[in-house]
Amino acid sequence: MNISGKIKRELVQWAILIGIGGGLYLTGWHTEVIGGLQRIILATGLMRPDLDTHAISTTATYDLPIRELAGGAAVDFGQFRGKVVFLNFWATWCPPCVAEMPAIQALYDQLGSDKLVFVMVATNDETAKVKKFVARKGYTFPVYELNGPLPSCYESNVVPTTFVIDPQGKIVARHQGMANYDSEEFRAFLRNLVK
Repeated sequence: MNISGKIKRELVQWAILIGIGGGLYLTGWHTEVIGGLQRIILATGLMRPDLDTHAISTTATYDLPIRELAGGAAVDFGQFRGKVVFLNFWATWCPPCVAEMPAIQALYDQLGSDKLVFVMVATNDETAKVKKFVARKGYTFPVYELNGPLPSCYESNVVPTTFVIDPQGKIVARHQGMANYDSEEFRAFLRNLVK
């Protein structure tokens, strides 16, 4: 094959890749595809949440301004005081968030109770888009939206970011980035806190 034939072949290959990438981006499916690929990585068990509770000494604040996704009513985060809280900040446009959500749903299905509450906070999204995403995926965990500025103890420049707050109000786990929360180790960690 001559040089011009090789160049043409490479141009066609690049055009196909750009066309696929552009098509995914324009249709909005790029987040789903990337999230699906990242879900495969999570399934390997390589990305586990950090459970080094000795590294965290932050007291949680219950002044987190959130509102219900359905209806938009303000929610008093203080009602969760005395319970274990799985607090996750996420966004629909975030592939790592999309990747970890099925495992969070499985965790919620197994452990959600009156002593362990899940607070999934959608950030930087339109309410209608979040509602559509949650309905399409069939998620049943409670979803909220921010309703004001984020308290400093929950600040992070990464989504997703997850916190676990113990019944005494201490942040006992914090993980930035995606993780597989539906593992026996993490379930045991939460069960131990609920006791």
